[in-house]
Amino acid sequence: MNLPRRTYRNRVLAALPKGEILRLQPHLSPVTLKREQTLLDGTAPYAYFLEAGIASVVVTTQNGNTVEVGIIGIDGVVGIPILLGAQGTPGRTFIQIAGSGYRVRAAILKDEFDRSGQLQRHIFRYMQGFLVQSAQTAACNRLHNIEERLARWLLACRDRMETDQLNLTQDFLGQMLGAPRTTVTLAAGLLHRAGLIDYSRGVVIVRDREKLEMTACECYRVVRDEFQRLSLL
Repeated sequence: MNLPRRTYRNRVLAALPKGEILRLQPHLSPVTLKREQTLLDGTAPYAYFLEAGIASVVVTTQNGNTVEVGIIGIDGVVGIPILLGAQGTPGRTFIQIAGSGYRVRAAILKDEFDRSGQLQRHIFRYMQGFLVQSAQTAACNRLHNIEERLARWLLACRDRMETDQLNLTQDFLGQMLGAPRTTVTLAAGLLHRAGLIDYSRGVVIVRDREKLEMTACECYRVVRDEFQRLSLL
């Protein structure tokens, strides 16, 4: 018996034609994704399509310092190394904002990807977007101040969550931005006093998106415009 076609929030799954999504759908297992849950760390037995929440791609240096190099939400897929024929990748991908999604075995997704259909086309588009995001993040971390970077990061998460409320601690923000907690606290305080955000007990609420965009560096707009051009946001 044929399964009814589901409705997907994930941009890649939502873009697939009927034949491809119905072929993949029986292999997509719904999962609840908890904060700090590791999705990819070295080997990659599964890939994930997020329907809600945010995953961080981070690099940890030898001395234990951690910095984020990219985020993944409803715009893409966790597990790109699988599709490139690699067994894994340096760094770690884990859930920074709890959510939900679908898990699929790596071998099954690789077989579907290798059919050269629309799944491959849309994932290649996502790879292009993610490469731009990673390159812009590297430039941003080197060239822009913490207030600009925090505004950029909050907006990027907000776009993928599609809500103004983000569950984030300042310790976590510091790790993602590669900055001390005290520095992030000062930057968040500036944004709060300007009426751009509210922050309390691990919850950040975007109050004035337009002014937050004005505060963010150009890196936010470069990445956003590329993802919109690729129809991923």
